[in-house]
Amino acid sequence: MKVQDKVFVITGGARGLGAGMAAHLASQGSHIALIDIDQASVDKTASVLSTNGILVKGYECNITDEAEVETTFAKIKHDFGRIDGLVNNAGIMRDGMLIKVKEGELVGKMSLQQWQSVVDVNLTGTFLCGREAAAIMALQDDGGVIVNVSSVSRAGNMGQTNYSATKAGVASMVVTWARELARFNIRVGGIAPGLIATEMTAQMKPEAIERLLKSVPLGRLGEVDEMAHTLQYIVENDYFTGRIIEMDGGVRV
Repeated sequence: MKVQDKVFVITGGARGLGAGMAAHLASQGSHIALIDIDQASVDKTASVLSTNGILVKGYECNITDEAEVETTFAKIKHDFGRIDGLVNNAGIMRDGMLIKVKEGELVGKMSLQQWQSVVDVNLTGTFLCGREAAAIMALQDDGGVIVNVSSVSRAGNMGQTNYSATKAGVASMVVTWARELARFNIRVGGIAPGLIATEMTAQMKPEAIERLLKSVPLGRLGEVDEMAHTLQYIVENDYFTGRIIEMDGGVRV
């Protein structure tokens, strides 16, 4: 499926990877519906991306709320007339060790709130948005494509019980949905990025970045444009479905 003149919904689209992938698709002639938790931020990104002939609109939505997701996707369908692609990019991190023991005493535990908040956004949010997009695409004449953003951490990573579990779940949805939705000509793919240069990594201490880069064979952070290029490959390759592309510079965790 060529991206030109197609309509893509991108969650977590106000900044970072979401905004970068949206900018790339818009530059290729796609129309974009951006979903994020804050209306002002998503409107700002939409105004930057809008150009002559390209429609970009922002939608405030809490993707953990079923009613809000249903209403938002109905609005997008009304505003754009159709949905050709969904990029399930929204996600959060609330890292912490499962337990902390010091001098023979238990001094801390990952809280239920740490666990549940990540599950709600990363897993439930991906499920709800994928379900609503699929319901719209299935009734169109030419299907569509869903791309879930997982993570190299889906294999398990210290201090990320919650995050790793959700990203593994997101990856499993790729395979499950690909098998279920193929009958409607809906393809489903996934990207598992490693360390990507975004506003979040820019706030990290240089020594932390240096330590992390020691695990990357290519010795550098990935670029948002490289992530966007991977997304475009999945969208445009009509025989690609049910698989995850690891975009991690060779990292294995």
